[in-house]
Amino acid sequence: MLRERLALAHLSTGELFRREIRRRSPLGRQVSRYVTQGFLVPDALVVRVMTSQLTPARLRRGVVLDGFPRTVGQAKGLEAFLEKRRRPLEAAIFLACPPGVLVRRLGGRQVCSRCGAIYHVRNMPPRRRGICDRCGGALSVRADDRASTIRKRLAVDRAQARPLVAYYRRRGLLHRLNGDGTSGEACVRALRLFRRRGWIRHDRAQDA
Repeated sequence: MLRERLALAHLSTGELFRREIRRRSPLGRQVSRYVTQGFLVPDALVVRVMTSQLTPARLRRGVVLDGFPRTVGQAKGLEAFLEKRRRPLEAAIFLACPPGVLVRRLGGRQVCSRCGAIYHVRNMPPRRRGICDRCGGALSVRADDRASTIRKRLAVDRAQARPLVAYYRRRGLLHRLNGDGTSGEACVRALRLFRRRGWIRHDRAQDA
């Protein structure tokens, strides 16, 4: 939603990794070695993959970073990259949401097998059931989005997020945002914060 409202680039760590693995690129083969063995991809490699996509044009326009950074090491790598290009990080947005709401959201998530677009059976359904609006690919539920694994993932994510949240708080960059309600309501709150801080002046469709 932010990508569409603000005409931003959208970079998803998972989407980029899956694309490179499908292409069997040298980068994809490196990532695959860790993923297939159940290991975390090293911070240095994650930073290299993500920053390779941060072109001067994208940095001028602005980028939504999705799933990155996840660790303090990744955060430091991103900041070093941005500072060299005189585009220092201005803020980190922390979407706070009750665990029960997250379980319902993740339980209804569907992903396009072809382009990686994400939908939700209740909040963001496709125009045709089971078919991607963007490319016509088939939609499916990822194995890690099944109810039996969601709560475990959330517990791990919360534990991993604490040092990163503390890091951005110490640097005075953290902005906590209420992520409850619909995705549209959360988007409106984000846009209001962005305008209040002077990060944007307008968007394609001003909220009420």
